[in-house]
Amino acid sequence: MVATVRTVLGDVPAGDLGVCDAHDHLFLRSPLLPGQELADPEDAAQRLGSFAELGGCTVVQWTPYGMGRGAGSLAGLSRSTGVHVVAATGLHQAAHYPPARLAPIRDGLASLFVAELTEGIGSTGVRAGLIKVAGAFHAVDAHARLTMTAAAEAHHRTGAPIAVHLELGSAAGDVLDLLCGELDVAPQRVVLGHLGRSPDGTMQREAARAGAFLAFDGPSRAHHATDWRLPEELAALAEAGFGGQLLLGGDTTVPETPGMPYLLRRLRPRLEKVLGAQVMAAALIDNPARAFAFGPVRDT
Repeated sequence: MVATVRTVLGDVPAGDLGVCDAHDHLFLRSPLLPGQELADPEDAAQRLGSFAELGGCTVVQWTPYGMGRGAGSLAGLSRSTGVHVVAATGLHQAAHYPPARLAPIRDGLASLFVAELTEGIGSTGVRAGLIKVAGAFHAVDAHARLTMTAAAEAHHRTGAPIAVHLELGSAAGDVLDLLCGELDVAPQRVVLGHLGRSPDGTMQREAARAGAFLAFDGPSRAHHATDWRLPEELAALAEAGFGGQLLLGGDTTVPETPGMPYLLRRLRPRLEKVLGAQVMAAALIDNPARAFAFGPVRDT
């Protein structure tokens, strides 16, 4: 059976993804980022076009429910640029939502996630291809436990991968204990985001040994200790045998983020000098094809 990834234009063979930005945002809105919304389809088209010109083939957008996903624009952008786009369902931290937005959906999160994965996001006809959730700083708080429990149920019902925002790169162990221990999600169906924001090599290797995919995203953010530590972090993981679990993303969250074009124009050649072409091909092509493919559905 051929593994498939669910894009906004439908399911495609995982091997067709090509060069992949494994964590980015074409559209994003949050009360924590007032006046810095990503809400311009023309700008999104320009960024996707620049990414394609540099050899980019797929962008995985981690913008979840209620954060301005631009779902109605994603299919048209994918068609016009020729870039595969994967959309997300799920929920971010509670701070990203007005309380009135969360109250009506709290008791039906798993069903909401399943509907967006299988039927579509609202009336757009666009189906989500992953479930995005978020931990708290060095903890899995009550909101994270609620959303991760719903994400695990939706995963078991659909086979969709789960992508996790780690707050400042922390709490990877707690997240994996919950998702993969208590909630029985296979670790290879989990993508841990923002690991580079906490340059703790011991923690990164522990997460890798657990079997999860490791997303290093958000290039050119000096306050997140990303760019200047990234080559040595990735080299250490690859040398330890975890090159098949590494992912790279641009994580454009505000208009000035260099994002997906920077990922290929500047970061890729720099990392290739340190890691070699084989490890970089795995991080940009082979690993995303496995990380974002749908897995088997559990009988219920």
